[in-house]
Parts: sequence; structure tokens; C-alpha cells
Amino acid sequence: MKKLSLIALLLLVIRRDLLLAMRRRADVLTTLIFFVMVVSLFPLGVGPELDMLRKMAPGVVWVAALLASMLSLARLFAADYADGTLEQMMLAPQSLSVLVLGKMVAHWMVSGLPLVLMAPVLGLQFDMAPQALGILMFGLLLGTPVLSMLGAVGAALTLGLRGGGVLVSLLVLPLCIPVLIFGTGAVEAVNSGLSPNANLALMGAIVTMALVFTPWVTAQALRISME
Repeated sequence: MKKLSLIALLLLVIRRDLLLAMRRRADVLTTLIFFVMVVSLFPLGVGPELDMLRKMAPGVVWVAALLASMLSLARLFAADYADGTLEQMMLAPQSLSVLVLGKMVAHWMVSGLPLVLMAPVLGLQFDMAPQALGILMFGLLLGTPVLSMLGAVGAALTLGLRGGGVLVSLLVLPLCIPVLIFGTGAVEAVNSGLSPNANLALMGAIVTMALVFTPWVTAQALRISME
């Protein structure tokens, strides 16, 4: 029963945050529009050289996805902090880590999943092969949850601070470099005729470690910020 209650609690938090996000559609669209604009401007600036576009495509898409995900991190806990909901969550008898995990999942569904779905369409601008597009999409499907989970840690540590958005970026961006390297490496391996399994396996290990540790770390960071 306890496991079922935790799952129900997790689903409840996810549903709540998704409903709140739908009421603030402008914030959701800002992330997606920024991602589309950054990726689309590179082919216009570089020119029609297809070989160059194919080589730079993985890095451009991943960097754009990383920067786009940074836009909404500062607001991850800000609204709940401002209206007192976060304090009530901390006083609830349920595990704060489960509540935090629910907010992480909801954040990824709002800011990360649209980027994953849009990436193959944008990759066509760079004349990427179908197999490379598939690996790019799968890599983003593994990597974007890590960006949300690591971003939640940074958002919790900077909660209530002036200029928190800038501080979140400074804290989170260095931690996301391995995801960026392995994500682009998987696509480059496919383009070179090699297997991307090693890069994808390392990304899978990062996702597993982040899923195990970041909810607890974020919960502790929230308690410190609220004191």
C-alpha cells in the first residue's frame, strides 16, 4: 500500500504541475520557440555547405536544447515558494523526495519532451541521415531528463536569491557537459560508421545515477534554502 500511495502521490504532483503549466502556456512556448530559433539560425549563418552542416548538427541541437532547458529552471520552485505551497509540501508527512521527483518529471514533460519531438524535424535542416536523426532523438530522450534533474538541484540551491536564474545556469551548465559530450558523440559515431552503443550506455548510466540521487539532494537543498 505504501508503494501504491507513493506512486499515487507522484502522479498527483505531476498532474498538478502540468495543469499549472498549461495555464502559463507562454512560458512553455518560450522554451520551444527559443530552441527552434537557435537551431534554425545556424544553417542560415553557415551557408548551404551540406558536409559542414552534417558535422555541426549534433552539437548545435544539443547546445540549443541545453540552453533552452535553462530558461525554465528558475521557475521550477519559484511559484510554490512565493505562495507558500512549498512550505506545506515540506510539512507534509509524505516523502519530500517523491514530491520533488514529481516536479522534475512534470518539468521534463513541459520543457524537455517537446524538444525531443521537435529535434528530428529541425535535424532535416542539416541534411542528417535517418539513422542519425533516430540516434539524436534517442540521445535527447535520455539526456533531457538529466538536464531537468540537475537543474532542479540548482534551482533548489538558489531559491529565493536575487539573480537566481543566472546562478542556476552557472551551477548546472558545467554538470551537463558529460551529457552534451556523450549525446553528440553518439550521433558522430553513427555518421562515422561506428556503433553509438558506448555513448548511449554511458548516458543511460548518468540517467540512472541522476534518478537515484538528485531527488534526495534537491529535497535537502530545499530544506536548506527554506531555513
